[in-house]
Formats: sequence, C-alpha cells, structure tokens
Amino acid sequence: MKCNAGKVDRIARVVVGLGVLSLAFVGPQTPFGYIGIVPVLTGLFGYCPLYSVLGVNTCGISGK
Repeated sequence: MKCNAGKVDRIARVVVGLGVLSLAFVGPQTPFGYIGIVPVLTGLFGYCPLYSVLGVNTCGISGK
C-alpha cells in the first residue's frame, strides 16, 4: 500500500474520526459512532482505498 494521504489530511481524519467515534460512548451513544473507526484507521495508515479508486493523492510524494 502506497501512501496517498498527506500529513494534514491524516491529522484531520484522525481528529474527525475520534470525534465521530466519541458519539458511540458520549452524547447520544449511537452505534453509528463506530463509523469513526474508518477515518481513524485511514489516518493512521496514510492510505485511503477510495483515494486509490478515484486517483487522488494528497501525500505530495509518489508512494512512500
């Protein structure tokens, strides 16, 4: 898997993902909050499968 998510993109994904994931534990406590796992993982790994399909690369460097 080549890196296709840049540093700012990765940080934003982790922050947003943790915010959405917190909905499973705090606030409305809805199971839809577990959807936040996806952006957290893509942010941590630096690879987004949807970006690969669409041909998007925010990494700046062609594959790490």
